[in-house]
Amino acid sequence: MIRVAVVDDEQLVRSGLRMILGTAPDIEVVAECGGGAAVDTVLGHAPDVVLLDIRMPDVDGLTVLRRLRAAQRPPVVAMLTTFDADEYLAAALRTGAAGFLLKDTDPEQLVRSVRTLAAGGSVLDPGVTRAVIGGYLAAGAETRAAEAVRRLTPREREVLAHVGAGLPNARIAARMSLAPSTVKDHVRAVLGKLGGLNRVQAAILADRAGLVPAEPPPHGRGTTTPPA
Repeated sequence: MIRVAVVDDEQLVRSGLRMILGTAPDIEVVAECGGGAAVDTVLGHAPDVVLLDIRMPDVDGLTVLRRLRAAQRPPVVAMLTTFDADEYLAAALRTGAAGFLLKDTDPEQLVRSVRTLAAGGSVLDPGVTRAVIGGYLAAGAETRAAEAVRRLTPREREVLAHVGAGLPNARIAARMSLAPSTVKDHVRAVLGKLGGLNRVQAAILADRAGLVPAEPPPHGRGTTTPPA
């Protein structure tokens, strides 16, 4: 059973997400709260996945994210956002968010995204992709990405392309005829050569380096990436 905590300052949003996720037989919402109680509530319930509002009036979502990431066993955290929160996205990415979801994400996609996150993957709703890329690349990451990709071996570039396309490690292993453990090692090496990026960052840079096909991943609406 996938344990989920929902943190949002609006009760209506929390109730809606609980209702949607409650339709999945393998997902349980174990906690919901506003930002003020977020850190204690989340750490007290030890969920697998946290859906965290990126902007709240009492405690900022980025503050909550930093505190959760500093925990001994930090949960996977995906940020809930709206179209008017672009200035927060790049900061959340650098802080270690595992993905970004719009609050009006399609119910089926929301369930798929939670499953991806619980499996150690990352999600990036196409509705916020441009904003995330724009904010991240403002720091000059596009040039660094091109330089870093050129230093990768052909096999590592192939692995990075699959990561950018949203394939989980098992599917990458099947496509490349490799053992999953070997793929995991390749992914870890790639992330290291790219400057210690997380999976969302690596997927973005793979796209900007021209390694990712134009079509969206076949298994979902948004980009998903697995962990190292």
